[in-house]
Amino acid sequence: MDLVALPAFSDNYIWMLCHATQAWIVDPGDADPVRAALEARGLALAGILVTHHHPDHVGGVDALRALLAPGGAVHGPARERIPAPFVPHAAGDVIDVLGTRFEVIDVPGHTSGHVAYVERDAAAPLLFCGDTLFSGGCGRVFEGTPAQMAASLARLAALPAATRVCSAHEYTLANLRFAAAVEPGNRKLAAYRTHCEALRAADRPTLPSSIGLELEINPFLRCSVPEVVAAAQVQQARGDDVVSVFTALREWKNRFP
Repeated sequence: MDLVALPAFSDNYIWMLCHATQAWIVDPGDADPVRAALEARGLALAGILVTHHHPDHVGGVDALRALLAPGGAVHGPARERIPAPFVPHAAGDVIDVLGTRFEVIDVPGHTSGHVAYVERDAAAPLLFCGDTLFSGGCGRVFEGTPAQMAASLARLAALPAATRVCSAHEYTLANLRFAAAVEPGNRKLAAYRTHCEALRAADRPTLPSSIGLELEINPFLRCSVPEVVAAAQVQQARGDDVVSVFTALREWKNRFP
């Protein structure tokens, strides 16, 4: 399968998986980039995956539904209100995407019913995580709780290190500025930040990242690391447990310039 990031709006990515003459789309907030990509490559739309209900992820679903090939369908989280009709999914469900098995993972926090999709049976597995995990950061906690979000991130962090992280936004540079404030002495973070700055200067995406990389540079996956705990304590974390540290970091990031 080929993996393609289709830019949308100011900073969204709509992910496209394609093989031979067929394609699947993930989180189509806007139908136009998808329609253009399908036409340019001569692809038929075989299916759509949705991670959560926010408009910048579902805004193009209805327009694209008319393009679905026979047997194609929209797949989405069972506990979210997304454009119907769709096939509802919850943790443990498996979806056949172009002959590859994708497992559904429940990752509430950003929204109450957010899901992610992971391909486990590959040397470099694929993860479509919507707005739960970003490179160097994580989504805001809008509908869930910090404890839910921390648990969801831990679920993703437990995936194989080679797993490719296909987030839905190009937030990397802003996230890395914050990560550097949390861990100014993290050399791997500094090197990755330089790398990503070069990518963006060349108008190239910083994604996908990988779980292994995020474990080294993403403060929200490092809530047990002493330096991160200490930074959270300065921000008046209520304790040194993962949820307390995560909560302090997320509140700090919310107001970070």
